[in-house]
Parts: sequence; structure tokens; C-alpha cells
Amino acid sequence: MNPREYTEQAEKQILCKYACLSVDTKGRLRDEEKCGLRTDFQRDRDRIIHCNAFSRLKRKTQVFLNPSGDHYRTRLTHTLEVSQIARTISRALRLNEDLTEAIALGHDLGHTPFGHAGEKILNEISPNGFRHYEQSIRVVDFIEKDGRGLNLTHEVRDGILKHTDQIAETKEGYVVRFADVIAYINHDIEDAIRADVISRDDLPKSATDILGITKSERITSLVNSLIDSGAENLGYSPEIENAKNELSAFMFQNVYYNPVCKSEESKAKTMIEMLYRHFIAEPKKLPADYLALAERFGTETAVCDYIAGMTDGYCTNLFINIFVPKGWGTYPAERT
Repeated sequence: MNPREYTEQAEKQILCKYACLSVDTKGRLRDEEKCGLRTDFQRDRDRIIHCNAFSRLKRKTQVFLNPSGDHYRTRLTHTLEVSQIARTISRALRLNEDLTEAIALGHDLGHTPFGHAGEKILNEISPNGFRHYEQSIRVVDFIEKDGRGLNLTHEVRDGILKHTDQIAETKEGYVVRFADVIAYINHDIEDAIRADVISRDDLPKSATDILGITKSERITSLVNSLIDSGAENLGYSPEIENAKNELSAFMFQNVYYNPVCKSEESKAKTMIEMLYRHFIAEPKKLPADYLALAERFGTETAVCDYIAGMTDGYCTNLFINIFVPKGWGTYPAERT
């Protein structure tokens, strides 16, 4: 057997009956010759890690826009934390860790610059609406590799699409949905404490008494509860679920809607809206790759593709170049 076949055989012996085996994939949009070294899900993971959209996540906002510190989360560090948590859960439940990892690494590829503020304004102004999880599928199907896409397996695409508000076809996809929430609630707490938006003592004691006061304790409590439920009935115990919901409600009230955190969002929304209107009015100014997408899917979709793919810095610089008047050189010397 080659290495791939050996791994596929090992999956059959090790993974539980609820796991999605690599050999049972429903396949890709376009058939490909199998790799001798990697399973289909391992190849998907590698394709995601090496794609352009994944690299850009390091310069996209998670919660805090343009933070000055080096330790605030970006969309990339969030993605890596989701992947780590999801892999831990899948390994403990004997699910397919490679499939879980691929879904986790790809789940936010379609996120906009400036976090959910960017997603919200695109959803408001685009006639087709905008949801980052659907955009992630557009990235892997139509945008990456000069429009050819990554040609991922059905199971990875399904998990990416359904990580927010739907139930994935695989248990691995469902694990990523849980891991996404575990990651963002807990790392956003740490970022908010670092930014002096809240203090650790502000956290609801009824929740921290159950989950723990530190990030590690809270994540461990949530992960253990999911593992204890088993792969068949994946979920939290009622006590853990209530504590998690209380902590989430606290974060929405005190952080996600906090004026300190949202103080720059109106500027970000203005930039995105003006760029959108600009390219809708003058689509020929789109880069060549996005002009090709406009021919296939329409101008509105292509403009959303272009803006959603921008990093925070690229979006800001493009706005300045288009809308901010440039100076005429140095000022003349003051006359005496």
C-alpha cells in the first residue's frame, strides 16, 4: 500500500462509526487523480493553507479594528485557535481529524475586512445580500487559483458553508461549529480585558463558577462537556450550556456592542460603501480577475468578491488613493 492507502486503512480501524472516512467522500466538483501520499481531506487542508485568501487572514480584523498591540487576535489567529480546539474534540471522539482541520482552516476565508462590520454593510448594500460563510464557498470554488478554485471535497465545502447557522452533514463539520464559538468567546474575553474594555472581575460569577475564570479553564470545561456527550449526540450538558449562554450574552452587551470597540466601525462602513458604489458605477476599474468574475456572475457579485477579499490595510489604502485628494508637492517657502 502507498501512504494514502495506509492512512485510509488506519482510519477504518481507529475512527468511530460516526466519523467520515476519507474513502467515503462524495468527491470533488471535478474529478482528480488520487494523491499517493495524502488522503483527499489532507489535500484539502494543504490547499487551504497555501491559498492566497488564507494568507490575507493575518491582516483582517477579528473584533478590535487596527489594534496597536501585537497580541490582539486577527482573523488568522482566530482560525488557528478554532482548528486547535476542533482537532482536540475530534481526536477525543475518534472522528476524522483531517476533515475537521480542513473545515476549520477554511471556515472564514470569505470574511470581509473590518470583521462583522464589513460583513454587515455589504449585506445591507448588496442586492444579493452578503454572508461570510457563503463567500467562503465562493472563494474556494470560483476565486482562488485565477478563478479555477481549489476543487475541495464535498464534505469540506459543506462544513465551511454550514459552520454558522446550519447543521453540517458530517459530525466533523458540527464539531467546527462548536469550536468556532468556543474560540471566539474566550479569546475575545482576553482581548477585551487587554484593551481595558472589561476586567476579569466583570465576568458573570454564575458562569465562571461553572466554566472557570481563566481562558484555559473555560475552554477545557466546554470541550470536556462536548466530549462527554459523545459523537452521536454532540452537545453541552444543560449546566454548561446555560453558563456558556450567559457568558455569550455578557460579551454581546459589554464588548461586541461596546462604543469603545465600535468607535471606528462607522468609518470602516463608510469606506466599504463608497468603494462598493465606486466600482458598481465604474466596473472596468476592477482588477482583471474580478472583471472575469463580473462576466460570469454579474457586477454586484464581483464587486463584493473584490471588497470581501481585501485586508483592512488594503481597503484603507485603496480608499485613500481613490477618494482623498493628493497634494501638489511641498508648500512654497513663506514670503517675507
